[in-house]
Amino acid sequence: MIQTSGVIICLGYILGLLFTAVPWGGVWILILGIVGGVLFRRRYPKSRQLLPKPPEKTDRKTKTIPNTKQTILHPRVWVAAGLVGLLATVYFQWRVPQPGAKDISTFVPPENNNIQEQLVIVRGEVASNPRLTRGQRGQFWLEATQLDEVKNDQGPANIPKGVTGKLYVTVPVLQATGLYPGQQIAITGILYKPKAASNPGAFDFQKFLKQEGAFAGLSGRQINILDTDEKRQWGWWQIRERIVRSQVRWLGIPEGPLVSAMVLGSKAVDLPYDIRDLFVQAGLAHALAASGFQTSLILGVILQLTKRTKKATQFTLGLLALIIFLSLTGFQPAVLRAVIMGFAALIGLLLNRKVQQFGSLLLAATLLLIFNPLWIWDLGFQLSFLATLGLIVTVSPIVRGLAWLPTTIAALIAVPLAATIWTLPVQFFVFGVVPTYSLLLNIITTALISVISIGGIVSAIAALIWPAAGSTLAEVLHYPTDWLIQLVEFFTNLPGNSVAVGSISTWQLLAIYTIIILAWLVDWWKRRWWFASLIAFGIVLVPAWHSANTLLKITLLETGTEPVIVVQDQGKVTLINSGDEGTGRYTIVPFLQQQGVNQIDAAIASDFQTKETDAWLEILQNLPIKTFYTYSAKTENNIADQAIQQLLQKQQGIYQPSLIGQTVNTGSTLAQLVNDQPILQLQILGQSWLIVGNVKPQEVLKLVQTGSWPSPQVLWCNPESLQDLVIALKPQVAIASSNNLDSKTLSELSQSQTKLFFTGRDGAIQWTPNGQFEAFMQATENKSSVL
Repeated sequence: MIQTSGVIICLGYILGLLFTAVPWGGVWILILGIVGGVLFRRRYPKSRQLLPKPPEKTDRKTKTIPNTKQTILHPRVWVAAGLVGLLATVYFQWRVPQPGAKDISTFVPPENNNIQEQLVIVRGEVASNPRLTRGQRGQFWLEATQLDEVKNDQGPANIPKGVTGKLYVTVPVLQATGLYPGQQIAITGILYKPKAASNPGAFDFQKFLKQEGAFAGLSGRQINILDTDEKRQWGWWQIRERIVRSQVRWLGIPEGPLVSAMVLGSKAVDLPYDIRDLFVQAGLAHALAASGFQTSLILGVILQLTKRTKKATQFTLGLLALIIFLSLTGFQPAVLRAVIMGFAALIGLLLNRKVQQFGSLLLAATLLLIFNPLWIWDLGFQLSFLATLGLIVTVSPIVRGLAWLPTTIAALIAVPLAATIWTLPVQFFVFGVVPTYSLLLNIITTALISVISIGGIVSAIAALIWPAAGSTLAEVLHYPTDWLIQLVEFFTNLPGNSVAVGSISTWQLLAIYTIIILAWLVDWWKRRWWFASLIAFGIVLVPAWHSANTLLKITLLETGTEPVIVVQDQGKVTLINSGDEGTGRYTIVPFLQQQGVNQIDAAIASDFQTKETDAWLEILQNLPIKTFYTYSAKTENNIADQAIQQLLQKQQGIYQPSLIGQTVNTGSTLAQLVNDQPILQLQILGQSWLIVGNVKPQEVLKLVQTGSWPSPQVLWCNPESLQDLVIALKPQVAIASSNNLDSKTLSELSQSQTKLFFTGRDGAIQWTPNGQFEAFMQATENKSSVL
């Protein structure tokens, strides 16, 4: 009775946090609790009337009374769970980070491209070890204490201000070398506020910083050390650094950081991004996350070595090992969950009682979410909880179903399969991509990962005593680690290594988990697990297939440079331009994967920037292109063109160079680059587009007057040319790359019949036949207001 009541109340708290995404979510949880109490109101009194029967009556009916007592909940429990869920939503809102009155983000100057950027000096304390970003800059967190302005030509600097708040800092990598937590420094740089995601599927930097309790960033240029003495404050980071250096010393890179990451977690180790991305693409990201696997290994070794000692000694040493491991990994949610469950197992050992793993997991999740309710939306926390739940409730049924196989092989298959079943829906919801060979690769690499993890833990312990011994033991892991990397590379390079099905909706996510829970708890569904699997796959694949074959949509992505246009025409995808370097990896590919696109049918490179830093290579490394059309005023092929042709040849794609003025027909799109000017004419799904680059408006007007151009329905141009071209061409829609027009110009343009969009303010612009042009940022705000 008590255990069941606790489960219901814990679930009420967790559901209350999840329902913060729903309007009046806490009220809905309370209503569910009241409904549950009403449904059990009549059954409960009947059971109580049976309980006072004399104990001497031992007939069969009397013997079943205690079981009835344990399975029936009092209505008060359901109502209490509803109230706890309601309070959870209030508690969540109370814990959402908000900038204080003196938070450094309040002193960030308003964004205005017409004003010279203001240099500032921020003083504070380093709060984390520096890490290398993808842009090859050093990054760390700073607890700000003082803000000074650097004097400029526009006037004297203001008086230094005392500030508070956490700051996301990036500096040149040499400036960050040697920094350590607790160090007092002064950074000269430029303050900025993070931006929300401006394209579908893009990384939301603003949301990320808010989850970390930060609301501003600093692009640093120079660091001055303020500490007068050379004494470093002791911290766990020193032990962590000692372990990593010892393992990297003779293992080298990337093997050394990989072993360290498999022991301490990738968040505690500066793992190279190419290795990190490789494991994520292959579906082995969990191998780089310190959590239950490492905790189980540590406890297993401790208990095995101390099996002849008293239980109190085993408990003490096990608890000490868990605390040390938790401190080294940096108090990550997944590790905290594993440590709490390990602590529960130690208590069970001490009291000689069997611990219910499901209850232990639920208690761990509740305690962590009380400590930080914002973790309910942390992806790492969600995947760790779901994977562990899958191991607890699904491994045994799978092993029984594979009874025809040897037990060891059945277990090797059951463990990754159970974790995949419970985590895959969230991966669909967030990424829309599934690694095709993930399950097979997990089965093959289980032995290697176990050997490397055990050896890494032994090496880490030895490094704390004698670094040279730790290096010697780590060197033994060279071949297993190298084999693991080669296996991951092999599977990642296989054709069809990942499949994009598109991001599923909330109702699809809930429906799939409802089916999984039914197959877990209800006997009828247990016996028909294959039927449940078909329904779950149908919920994902049928809407994806229907959308891909019926969708008509034009998306102009916000890239900050040239216009990048994606045309989706009933399963056919055309991509026009690729933007600057990095745009392919961080903007175009995530968007296409979210849309469930696995192949680009036609790509048109208009040579809009006349630079070699385009993103076509980044796109080709992730998605094949059937036909690649390129406009170029250059007669010779540069290195980038040669690399593109080589990749297309491997993918059996067609490289089709086109002459200036020649029309390219992809079916849904007609494109023509006018002369050698960056002016592109398009006919997309019956609409006429005119894309104008860095060309003077007078030259465009001359071409319009001398040619046979119709008035474009959609115009894209630079902000400097917007007013003249809108007045002359009178398009229905005009799109500019940013929003730095003065208020007078904006007021004059607003009086025209042209609808204006600014990608710097509105994000991506989308058009569908069912509606008008829609700004992504505005659509996101509308959805957020509803949720």
